Amino acid sequence: MLIAATAGSVPTDPLNGAAPPPKPALKAILVACSGNVVEWFDFFAYAFTAIYFAPAFFPAGDPTSQLLNTAGIFAAGFFMRPVGGWLFGRIADRKGRRTSMVISVLLMCFGSLMIAVLPTYAQIGVWASGLLLLARLLQGLSVGGEYGTSATYLSEVATPKRRGFYGSFHYATIIAGQLLAVLVIAVLQMVLTVEELKQWGWRIPFAIGSVGAVVAMVVRRSMHESSSESARANPLAGTLRGMLQHPRELLLVMGFTAGGSLLFYTYTSYMQKYMVNTAHMDPKAASSVMTGALFILMCAQPLFGMLSDRIGRRAQMI
Repeated sequence: MLIAATAGSVPTDPLNGAAPPPKPALKAILVACSGNVVEWFDFFAYAFTAIYFAPAFFPAGDPTSQLLNTAGIFAAGFFMRPVGGWLFGRIADRKGRRTSMVISVLLMCFGSLMIAVLPTYAQIGVWASGLLLLARLLQGLSVGGEYGTSATYLSEVATPKRRGFYGSFHYATIIAGQLLAVLVIAVLQMVLTVEELKQWGWRIPFAIGSVGAVVAMVVRRSMHESSSESARANPLAGTLRGMLQHPRELLLVMGFTAGGSLLFYTYTSYMQKYMVNTAHMDPKAASSVMTGALFILMCAQPLFGMLSDRIGRRAQMI
């Protein structure tokens, strides 16, 4: 949704009718993105610790088969993301963005805490694999709701001439969450042995993530609500109108998102496993490579956001 501004008047959202936050927009964005960092930290802690906890949740055997099983459960979280986007989108339209974002980060807290304390396959058998799947589905539901709602919130509170810059924090904080997950793993690799990581060390990132989610939930309760009461009373009006009026643009955005997401997750999620299992790189070296690459990627987001404000979205994408 876009924010229109007229000379001598307070800018408002043409669909929501809500004024931007009274606080500086950047501060509102940082508050909103605090949960985004935590959500994606928790979501990717699974990807980066899978090489250590795979034997804990699946029968002893071929390490590759164990890793494939954990990768399958990782993929299951992605199947829940569209469901989360739909569910939390409805909550955001009916109850407000703040309510939706508080609930989503609370759900992530529960999913991460669940993984942190799960019994192993040796203790409860196949139930361990099933509960891991359930926790991952909850995480997927949560991050699906977080993604759409936080992006909508950022577009609603941004000022017209700096919308690209403010919107860039959405992806920058996603990468920041991933970067923090890699850094935690790198620290654990330095202070713990491989055997300790496989036995219990892999649980630490999930425990950290669950605590961070509680902090983010508390911070988000002070967020400015960017949607108006009138918009929440008729939540489908603006959405349906936009979809019917711009079907071509809708399909284009879906295509851009699908292609970009495929490359993004291959690069950020699969690459570490490829370096360790296929290229036989030392896990510590792989973590160092991922840390440096993600840091550069994160820093580039606001720069390209500012560039899009200057030259336009279409020109930059071309």
